[in-house]
Amino acid sequence: MLLPVLFALGAALSNALATVLQRKAALTVPKSEGLRVGLILDLLRRPVWLVGIVAVITAGVCQAVALATGPITVVQPLFVLELPLALVIAAALLQGRLSRTGWLAVATVVVGLGVVLFAASPAGNRTQVPMTHWIPAVAVCVAAIAALVVAALRRPEGRGRAACFGLATAISYAMTAALMKTSMHTLDDEGITAFFTTWQTYGFALFGVCALFFLENAMQSGPLVASQPALTLGDACVSLALGITVYAEYVRTGWWLVPQLLGAALIAAGVLALSRLPLARALAREEKEQPGEGAAADAGTPAP
Repeated sequence: MLLPVLFALGAALSNALATVLQRKAALTVPKSEGLRVGLILDLLRRPVWLVGIVAVITAGVCQAVALATGPITVVQPLFVLELPLALVIAAALLQGRLSRTGWLAVATVVVGLGVVLFAASPAGNRTQVPMTHWIPAVAVCVAAIAALVVAALRRPEGRGRAACFGLATAISYAMTAALMKTSMHTLDDEGITAFFTTWQTYGFALFGVCALFFLENAMQSGPLVASQPALTLGDACVSLALGITVYAEYVRTGWWLVPQLLGAALIAAGVLALSRLPLARALAREEKEQPGEGAAADAGTPAP
C-alpha cells in the first residue's frame, strides 16, 4: 500500500500547489470584466503560472500511478487533503497566515481521514472489470450528474446551486478516477496501442473535462462553503462506492462503520471550517481582497 499512498499524496500536494500558483499568477495580470483573448498570452509570460501547469501535469501522473498500483478506495479519499494543503501553501507563498482555527481545521481533516482509512482498511486491486459492472455504474453516475445539473439550473445563484454543481463535479471526478484505473492497467499490460484504443481512456478524458466545467460553475454559482464540502465528501464517497461495486474492493463493515462515520464527520467539519476562511475564499476568487489580507483578517490582525 505504501506506493499508491505516496503517489496519491504527491498528486494531492501537486494539485494544491497548482491551485496556489495559478491564483498567484492571476493576481499579476490585468483584470477584465469579460472574456479576454490575451489572458493566456499574459499568463504564459508568468513563470509562476508555467510552474503551476507543470504541477497539474505532475498531479495527473502521480494519480495515474497511484490508481495503477492501489485500490481506488485508498487513493481517492486521500484527495480530501487538497484543500488543507492548498491553504498551508497559500499561507506560505501568498504572504498570508493561517490562524489557530485554520490549523485546528487542518488537523481535524487529517485525523478524520486517518480514522476512516484505519477503520475501513480498504483492500483489493482488480485489474480487469467486466462490462456488466461498467454499464450500470456509468449509467447511474451519468443519470445522477444530469439530475444534479438540472436541479442546479433551476435554482438561483447561491448555496443550493453551488452544492449541486459541487456534487456533480465530485461524481465526475470519481468516474474519471475509476476509468483511469482501468486505462492504466491496460497501458501496463498491453502497451500504448491498447491504451489509445480502449474506451475507458476516452471515458476518463470526457469525465475529466466535465468535472472541470462543473467545478468552474460551482465556483461561480455560490460560496465555497457550499460547494467544497459537497465536492470533497462526494468524491470520496462515490469513489468508495465505485471501488466496491466495480472493482470488488473490500472495506470493513459491522461495528467498524461507527468509527468510519465518526471520521467522515470530522472530515466534513474540518472542510467546512476551512472553506469559511477568508484565505480559502480568496483562492476561490470569491473576494476582491488579496489572499494575504484575507489571512490577516482570519487571524484577527490588521493586514500589512
